[in-house]
Amino acid sequence: MQKEKPKISVSNIHELGLLVACVIVLCIFGFSTDNFFSQRNFMSILRSASYVGLVAFPMTFVLISREIDISVGPSVAWSGVFFAYLIKWYGISYPLAAVIVLLWGVLLGYFVGIARTKLLIPTFITTLALWSALRGFSLWITDGMPVLISDKTFRYVFGGDLLGLPTVTWIMFVTFFLFWFVSSFTVLGTNIYAVGGNPKAARSIGINVDSIKIITLAGTSFFSAIVGILYVARVSSGNSTVGEGMEFDVIAAVVVGGTALGGAVGRMTGTLLGVLFIAMIGNGLIHWGIDPDLNKVVRGIIIFLAVVINSNLSLKKHAGPKED
Repeated sequence: MQKEKPKISVSNIHELGLLVACVIVLCIFGFSTDNFFSQRNFMSILRSASYVGLVAFPMTFVLISREIDISVGPSVAWSGVFFAYLIKWYGISYPLAAVIVLLWGVLLGYFVGIARTKLLIPTFITTLALWSALRGFSLWITDGMPVLISDKTFRYVFGGDLLGLPTVTWIMFVTFFLFWFVSSFTVLGTNIYAVGGNPKAARSIGINVDSIKIITLAGTSFFSAIVGILYVARVSSGNSTVGEGMEFDVIAAVVVGGTALGGAVGRMTGTLLGVLFIAMIGNGLIHWGIDPDLNKVVRGIIIFLAVVINSNLSLKKHAGPKED
């Protein structure tokens, strides 16, 4: 009697392929440009990847639960502007201003969740409206000018480096392990996958589907608020133009990492690799002197190819072995 061979999951294959792709991209840009392998450039890649990653991990849960949030870029910008305004114009302390902004983020995500679960408005529509409203309001209230703050300690602690890495990168690593643990070892993580797989079946076994969707959407808005505050720490100002196109980087990273737009499929390790892959691509194209607008074209192609690959892998998975 032959022993059954250990099965390799589609997610493992995808992540292995993505890791190889990251190494290939690293080599291509490293050997074709002069400064790509410099410490300063690696720090730049890590920093940009970290801001995207902080939103990409909760976005993974959103996509797994069959929803989407395209308002994260303007939400980051408004959170930073709101934070800076509270400090500069109302004299509120930094910790209290941060708490207010984070609560705002939770309430915004709660609003999106309620609109989806109680009013049955698709999250794409609600977050598209927020995308326009938050960006427009941020530009209007600031006249397109940065709201400056001048606390050097705040900038040094949250916008600088710690033990040789950007502080935001350490925060991203902690966030990754938190979401990895939740997705792998908790009831909440199991319920999120169940809701994404079959909401009716999940509801029939006692899972509160509405609460799960609200929690995932609130998580994305909460971490968008965190990123907004961290951007303020980096540049010492709230800026209404921060985060332009960030929603596309986040969704691209999550989809490239193997999360299916149809729900129920996705892992945090894949998202982490996707975040690093997107960051290296963007940085490398800049080193090649490619027009920044063409970066958007490249991201679009990457998203399309990732969806095609994910769809093919899912079809192979569900096709099953052929009979002899």
